[in-house]
Amino acid sequence: QVQLVESGGGLVQAGGSLRLSCAASGRTFSSYTMGWFRQAPGKEREFVAAIRWSGDRTSYADSVKGRFTMSRDNAKNTMYLQMNTLKPEDTAVYYCVARFQGPLGTSRYDYNYWGQGTQVTVSS
Repeated sequence: QVQLVESGGGLVQAGGSLRLSCAASGRTFSSYTMGWFRQAPGKEREFVAAIRWSGDRTSYADSVKGRFTMSRDNAKNTMYLQMNTLKPEDTAVYYCVARFQGPLGTSRYDYNYWGQGTQVTVSS
């Protein structure tokens, strides 16, 4: 099992940056594919980005490619999402997700561990 705790959300102006963090409690953090989903009010939860457990592959939604970057620090059991050039449409609750040796999936069903979410609000 692994517990996920997100942090780093907040209110920023359009064009600004934020870095989200996801801290995991499991001893085998390095064996978990990690990712981010987001959900805006009245909208379905959507895939944002993921990094393979092996660290050799990443995947990004088209809407964030070139602006968001995922990374992981296995020594700290922490995964990061660097968000640059933020847009108002990025406003959502962001959820950290994980699955043991999971694929780089884009569906919510590809992940079985979820954090509580952190709010990101981008003003125009």
